[in-house]
Amino acid sequence: PPRAGAGAGAAAGEQLVRIVPSGPSEPYSRLYTLLLAAIDAAQRSVHLTMAYFAPTPEMIEALAEAARRGVDVQLVLPSRSDFRPVLYAGRSHYGRLLEAGVQIHELQDAVLHAKTAVIDGVVSTVGSSNLDWRSFVLNEEVDAVVVGAELGSSMEALFERDVAASRPVTLADWQARPLWRRATEGLARLFERWW
Repeated sequence: PPRAGAGAGAAAGEQLVRIVPSGPSEPYSRLYTLLLAAIDAAQRSVHLTMAYFAPTPEMIEALAEAARRGVDVQLVLPSRSDFRPVLYAGRSHYGRLLEAGVQIHELQDAVLHAKTAVIDGVVSTVGSSNLDWRSFVLNEEVDAVVVGAELGSSMEALFERDVAASRPVTLADWQARPLWRRATEGLARLFERWW
């Protein structure tokens, strides 16, 4: 019989949790594959918060395509970074995303450390993986993937809090940025696989 105080009679949880490790010895990142599949299948929303954002062409296309088909795709990204080349490399992709209808918000007054995703308010990820080449190819990472509306709702509330503390990046503002920033972003993008 169950011991008193050990959850006797407690119902099983309604959320599915899976710990997803990845590292350079594996042929592919399981989290990256899962995120791509979830974004491709998204019907309502894709909300990502990432400290480092230098995504693969496949990830850029998945996000852009989701936005083009009417999914609410929003990214909270850093406005400053402890490693500026990654910041500039990530920004080099903003134009394509904004043109597709992706909403980009840059967190103000703080260094962004979160690495989370919430898709359709049901699939959530929290962990050490960023959306950059290093996380998906070189680093040892571990993430929790949770399927369930309860955590999804909490994650959405945190995402909205981060959006409120962020500055939106508009397509018009982005197209008006100075030439030196464009050049810096283009140069950083050339080396983004090695940052």
